[in-house]
Amino acid sequence: MNRRNALFALALTAGLGLSGAVRAADANTVYLDTKDGRITIELRPDLAPQHVKQIKTLVNQGFYNGLKFHRVMEGFMAQTGDPKGNGTGGSSLPDIPAEFSAAQFRRGTVGMARSSDPNSANSQFFICLGDASFLNGQYTVVGLVSDGLDVVDKIKKAASGASGGAVQNPDRIVKMQMAEKAK
Repeated sequence: MNRRNALFALALTAGLGLSGAVRAADANTVYLDTKDGRITIELRPDLAPQHVKQIKTLVNQGFYNGLKFHRVMEGFMAQTGDPKGNGTGGSSLPDIPAEFSAAQFRRGTVGMARSSDPNSANSQFFICLGDASFLNGQYTVVGLVSDGLDVVDKIKKAASGASGGAVQNPDRIVKMQMAEKAK
């Protein structure tokens, strides 16, 4: 890659908030493995420090390993992080107050799921399968998929008309780990 193209790539990824294509995995990089491959997520402590801290704690505890993608809606999002597998569960850690930002919910954005109470996020998160601007300023952005969107697209979707996007016999997280500790 010549210098001009390298500078262009660096400027483009910085402008889009992406980092995986330019820099190596760091302390905020998470690997989420599925049966279809790896999804790399760049966490954003600059946007949501408390949410990112909680996700890192849960990842390091192995909390997410084996959990279902219980709610997956074509063109919208894939949700996971519930040990009950039905959207009502969370971890034993306390809920986190909202950390809303100006970050946009676009394809590949990772956000925290919550109930109608903005301060109820705990362990559940979702990956946007398409742009979801109606979530802007309403949910906390915690990261961005920097690699593996093709894997995200393979996550089993709910049947058309399924209540709340509930997936029958859903795909699961095989393993979720911090890149710096990956084996």
